[in-house]
Amino acid sequence: MIDKQWTSAADAVADIPDGASLAVGGFGLSGNPIALIEALLAQGTTGLSIVSNNCGVDDWGLGILLRAQRIRKMTSSYVGENKEFERQFLSGELELELTPQGTLAEKLRAGGSGIAAFYTQTGVGTQVAEGGLPRRYHPDGTVDVASPAKDVRTFDVAGTPREYVLEEAIATDFSLVHALAGDRHGNLIFNKAARNFNPLAAMAGRVCIAQVERLVEPGELDPDSIHLPGVFVHRVVEVGTDIPKRIERRTVATEGA
Repeated sequence: MIDKQWTSAADAVADIPDGASLAVGGFGLSGNPIALIEALLAQGTTGLSIVSNNCGVDDWGLGILLRAQRIRKMTSSYVGENKEFERQFLSGELELELTPQGTLAEKLRAGGSGIAAFYTQTGVGTQVAEGGLPRRYHPDGTVDVASPAKDVRTFDVAGTPREYVLEEAIATDFSLVHALAGDRHGNLIFNKAARNFNPLAAMAGRVCIAQVERLVEPGELDPDSIHLPGVFVHRVVEVGTDIPKRIERRTVATEGA
């Protein structure tokens, strides 16, 4: 029997060292592994290089690590809801590798699948391919580090020559994810929008740590309903169904609309 259950979030992240690279699940604030993030904050780990769709908001999700200045670099596709992120990036305190959202998803999937790189049309003819996107600024506002140019090749697709840009896969030291349910073998089920980046982040980490709302015995989950097999997951922590969940931007319709 392979039992991957850990007793607490603190124990599960205890060996993540300073300077580690992490793939972190979540789509906006949906599916953020907040218990694992809070445990990482509490133990004081710093100098982190994090790959995630976004960096949370100022007081939630990865935003709490950012506010404590524990993050050295972010690789993300969307960073627009975090004022502290903007401040740190423009002041030269934070490095940012801005990546198209679909490309980021595929880079994570490729990293977990043993694929070194792939070609995509996304970004052709832009600074994504040509280079020059600011990654880090000097405190005076000038560019310190810019993105490099990437290899662009022409492929004949359905009889039409098209340009494609080479994107390298992403593999990280650890990954932190949130799932609706899991078993002690690490098989996971995600809920709706939380499924967007969590399975991909899980695949990319050499050591995947999953917080689950409900932990069951092996065999209790319908095999046809499992979204991520336990081969990608190394540690599972049960956090309960009452784990706090935040809404990033609440929008309601006016009465009678």
